[in-house]
Amino acid sequence: MTNLFARVARLLLWLMFVSWIVGLLRRLIAWMLGDAASAAARTADAAHAAEATAVTRRLVRDPVCGMHLDETLSIPFREEGELLHFCSPACRDLYAVNARKFAANG
Repeated sequence: MTNLFARVARLLLWLMFVSWIVGLLRRLIAWMLGDAASAAARTADAAHAAEATAVTRRLVRDPVCGMHLDETLSIPFREEGELLHFCSPACRDLYAVNARKFAANG
C-alpha cells in the first residue's frame, strides 16, 4: 500500500512539474510574440503620426523676431500682395510701423 501511495505522489509531482514548465513556456512565447507585435504597432503608429503631422502642419517664420510657429496659430498680415505671419500683435505692429517708416524715407 505504501508503494502505491509513493507512486501516486510521484506521478502528481511530475504532473505539477510538467504543467509548470508548459505554463512557463507559454508565457515566454506570448511575451516574445507580444513584444514583436507591439513593436510593429509602435512603428506603424509612429509612421502614421509623422504622415499626419507632415500633411496638416506647416510652420511659418515671424519676420520680426524669427520665431517659428504653426500657420493656423499665427496672426496673418497682408502687405502689397504678400502674406506675412506673426507670432503676436506686438510683432505685427512693430513690422507695420517700420514698414511705414521705410516707405516714408523712400
